[in-house]
Amino acid sequence: MTLTDPDTGTAGHVASAPPQDAAPRWTGRLRSVAGSVLLGLLVPVLFVLLWQVLATSGEFSPSQLPTPGAVVAALVELLTRGELWLHIAISTQRVLLGFAAGAGLGLLLGGVVGLSRPMRALLGPSIQALRSVPSLAWVPLLLLWLGIGETPKITLVAIGAFFPVYTTVSAALAHVDRHLVEVGHAYGRAGVRLFLQVQLPAIAPGALAGLRLGLAQGWLFLVAAELIASSVGLGFLLIDSQNTGRTDILLLAIVLLAVVGKITDGLLGLAERRLLRRWS
Repeated sequence: MTLTDPDTGTAGHVASAPPQDAAPRWTGRLRSVAGSVLLGLLVPVLFVLLWQVLATSGEFSPSQLPTPGAVVAALVELLTRGELWLHIAISTQRVLLGFAAGAGLGLLLGGVVGLSRPMRALLGPSIQALRSVPSLAWVPLLLLWLGIGETPKITLVAIGAFFPVYTTVSAALAHVDRHLVEVGHAYGRAGVRLFLQVQLPAIAPGALAGLRLGLAQGWLFLVAAELIASSVGLGFLLIDSQNTGRTDILLLAIVLLAVVGKITDGLLGLAERRLLRRWS
């Protein structure tokens, strides 16, 4: 870097400061992530310890509350029989397909209702009324209409994923700052360009949160979906273990639903952070 001496008027060169080492920054980030992971594991570890204490206290029989070790033994049993990965894969496939269909429709209808006041008056009350229908209430109707194949199961998951996405998108679009829209108009943005360049970035946090809620709701609807003549899946495993008195497998199915649901939510959360960083 070149600087001029104010007294002599001569120019001189000053060595630039060497770039800061990126290693300390990465070390700090890794420590922060490790600390967050350890803190997040604290509650599950305490829960397992409490579970062990209750299961061995004599208050519950092994058929009522197996120990964590018995549940791990059930996990090994299913792995040995080669069944576990099939249950996980089929359930995950049903949730992802249903989520894609339900979230896509939720984004579309949410956008239409959020951007159009007449459509909000026309469709809003009916959709909100359907939102109150419990998941199990759809099962007999879907069986009657769609049979006992994969279609009714995926449809039920799609119904569960639709409503959170629709609600967050329509509400976010309806409450976009009018001044922001006016600025977009002033810069020549209208129609699709206005939506993509002004309104969509404005509603991105709410819409992405709605997608995560929709995915979680899809997992909640999965168990009801797998009531529909299923012979495989985590929901089937849950119901079948109840019928056969295998409480260890029942608890294992609950744990697996929680773990796989958390993994899918975490992956969607990574995509959410990247998109928000891009639009910020």
